[in-house]
Amino acid sequence: MSAGTFTPRPGAAPVSRMIVAQTALETRMLLRNGEQLLLTVIIPALLLTLFSAVDIVDTGAGKSVDFLAPGVLALAVMSTAFTGQAIATGFDRRYGVLKRLGASPLPRWALMTAKTLSVLVTEVLQVALLTAIALALGWSPQGNPLSVAALLLLGTAAFSGLGLLMAGTLRAEATLAAANLVFLLLLVGGGVIVPLEKFPGAVQSVLGLLPISALSDGLREVLRHGTALPWGDAAVLAVWAVLGLGAAAKFFRWE
Repeated sequence: MSAGTFTPRPGAAPVSRMIVAQTALETRMLLRNGEQLLLTVIIPALLLTLFSAVDIVDTGAGKSVDFLAPGVLALAVMSTAFTGQAIATGFDRRYGVLKRLGASPLPRWALMTAKTLSVLVTEVLQVALLTAIALALGWSPQGNPLSVAALLLLGTAAFSGLGLLMAGTLRAEATLAAANLVFLLLLVGGGVIVPLEKFPGAVQSVLGLLPISALSDGLREVLRHGTALPWGDAAVLAVWAVLGLGAAAKFFRWE
């Protein structure tokens, strides 16, 4: 046995390993939070089941679930990437968690990467669950899965930027109230449950530029009509992603 066998080797772990560990921690914390589960899983699943089974809203020709499933998938992305992330990050900032993690060997960019990966892991679980429910309700999805994945990633980037911007600039209590209010407003006016065609023409034009409308309409074009990637909706999401992530990077406060 050599003399140096038990010599300590202090030092930080590789950044990749730290990101994986932080991602796992963030995901476990999210899945253990009852309020977050209500937003990310229970509400989308209930809306999909209720409005597909009961003819409450006129969704046009065809089965209701064919209209509702893409919109609810968009809602699931918003609930996780925007609402859930904004609230969780806002309270992490208030309680000094971000400040302490920022002073640890984990770089700040790696912390944000871990939070983003946690959002993506949660979304995979959401999509799998909601797809299973929709298929059980008679959903017949069309289109290219790669186009769906591209829209979901663009939507995640757009909503993540907006959520981090809100969490990094407002007080935690204000973030909690604002994020939930935006969630409710976009649920009603974002084409998730109620078709945009039900709104007046001038209002339609404005609502169509919202990220939730672009994501729900884009997913609907692919999954309901089997079209290729809807470039107009993708462009709207890309613009929101650039603006949101850019503003978050510039104005985010760690304390």
